[in-house]
Amino acid sequence: MGAIELGKACDVRMRSRRKRNNKERGFTLVEVAIAILVLLVGLVAVAQLVGSSLTSNSTNRKDSVALVLAQRELDQMLDQPLKNVQFTDVLGNVCGLGNPATPNTVVGSAVAIVNNRAVIDFSAGQVAGYGFTYQDPEDPNRTQYEVRWAVITTANGGTVNSKRFIIGARQAGGNGYFQPVALDTMVEK
Repeated sequence: MGAIELGKACDVRMRSRRKRNNKERGFTLVEVAIAILVLLVGLVAVAQLVGSSLTSNSTNRKDSVALVLAQRELDQMLDQPLKNVQFTDVLGNVCGLGNPATPNTVVGSAVAIVNNRAVIDFSAGQVAGYGFTYQDPEDPNRTQYEVRWAVITTANGGTVNSKRFIIGARQAGGNGYFQPVALDTMVEK
């Protein structure tokens, strides 16, 4: 092999090394720009979810508070003797428990049937002794809730056999319609 041939062989090897090194250098500016664009699109999508997540969390909290209020009131009603026509709850509200003189009649708040379920009709006026408004002391927005109920008493000869309690609670005031929570149960002798 001559010196010229040896020089050509070395030159070919050096060029192939340079080509290999050029391929292994890294990302091009276009590739980096595309990667940043994809990342930004993802970040914008996640940022939009934060707002809807906060709104959903607030709504869920208000629904939970309404449910707890309704459940607490129902528990106190169920603890009363069937013959009682009223009691004072832990919040100081005088609460009606139906009227044995008018058996099988809805007493208290208006009731509507929605999807084959008895629910409190919040579009009707509040009946004294069968509802109250509660302001959540833990809520920085001072949200108020309406709690209403109706009682259906079953009696035989003046003796009460059972009572059915239908309780509804929902956020009061504000803008828009607030879906109430509804509880419906019966207690018997």
